Amino acid sequence: MGAVPLSPGTWLLPAHPAFSEGLKKAEALVAKGDGSWTLVDASPRESGAATFRSAFEAARLEEWAEFAADCGKFEQEIAKEISLGKFTFAELEEEEQSLERLRRWYRELKSRDVLHLAQAGEAASLVARCAEALEGYAAMVYDATLAE
Repeated sequence: MGAVPLSPGTWLLPAHPAFSEGLKKAEALVAKGDGSWTLVDASPRESGAATFRSAFEAARLEEWAEFAADCGKFEQEIAKEISLGKFTFAELEEEEQSLERLRRWYRELKSRDVLHLAQAGEAASLVARCAEALEGYAAMVYDATLAE
């Protein structure tokens, strides 16, 4: 959901409609586990607002950085398969699944990026680059397979 931990059992989310579905799911999980749940709407004082925004922004930036690193690993994996001449449909399918995982993760991160950080735009470019790399690799797989 993207909540920022404040202390054990206490989490922070901005008041935004993007989180309402996740809050419903969290409440259902707590009830299923016979736990207790209290949702509090609070307004921080001036200095607190900046602190809370910074905490939420830092969490999002950390997620975007991890995402960018995984996109880099994906591109490295494609380059490795090309350098090894591993042009098989099994490998192509595996890489397609990896790209789909990146796309799902991107959509998940984007859905909770209510601060509209610049890193989201950068991440969109990374996903596009990964898709282009996979398209190039797929063409090589088909060329190699049809040549046989």
